Amino acid sequence: MTPMRLGLLQCGHTAPELAADHGGYPEMYARLLGPGFDWSVYPVCDGVFPEGPRAAQGWLISGSRAGAYEAHDWIPPLEALIRDIVAARVPLVGICFGHQIIAQALGGRVEKFAGGWAVGRRRYEWDGAQVHLNAWHQDQVTRLPEGARVTASNGFTRYAGFRVGDRVETLQPHPEFSPDIIARMTELRGATVPPEMRAQAVADAALPVDGAAAGARLAAFFRATDDMERAGA
Repeated sequence: MTPMRLGLLQCGHTAPELAADHGGYPEMYARLLGPGFDWSVYPVCDGVFPEGPRAAQGWLISGSRAGAYEAHDWIPPLEALIRDIVAARVPLVGICFGHQIIAQALGGRVEKFAGGWAVGRRRYEWDGAQVHLNAWHQDQVTRLPEGARVTASNGFTRYAGFRVGDRVETLQPHPEFSPDIIARMTELRGATVPPEMRAQAVADAALPVDGAAAGARLAAFFRATDDMERAGA
């Protein structure tokens, strides 16, 4: 079967020390979704954009250290591209910042959460199943776009995932972050979060997470929408 062409809209860069051991976002997402996909990478945070929504058969928007509400030159054109992708009914997945910027582009709201940070292993209810995934965020979606349906949630992050129609799927946590990656990130960026949360994240890094299952689900989402496109649905 011909691989599905996916475009990564890269909204940030991982630390060189992290990338040396685990790769950057392109490598992490390729591992997460597994075989069967050909990737094109567009570092939109550096002003590199695709020609349009049909330059790929599906799109994934990465995490970022930027805030969706911050005044970066690349955010307005990214929001416009998101709306074009949705209008063209090309499948779209957003993770962490990607989840947030999709919400904002479609009329939702993103804020620096008054409750503080979520870092490390967290439990979520994702479409009725209990999953554990790693998180690293302070911003949250606080208002959903019109027509969005909540798919993932927990007591700290009410809108941890949502779906719009059958072509948009988002997730606030990072299924691409393995326990080893979280442990390394606490070394590199742990000073930005409360010490007790950093210590808990390090301790929890010994516990398993459901990243592989999440990756399989996202890969199945892309394949299902590709099948619908081929069928003319």
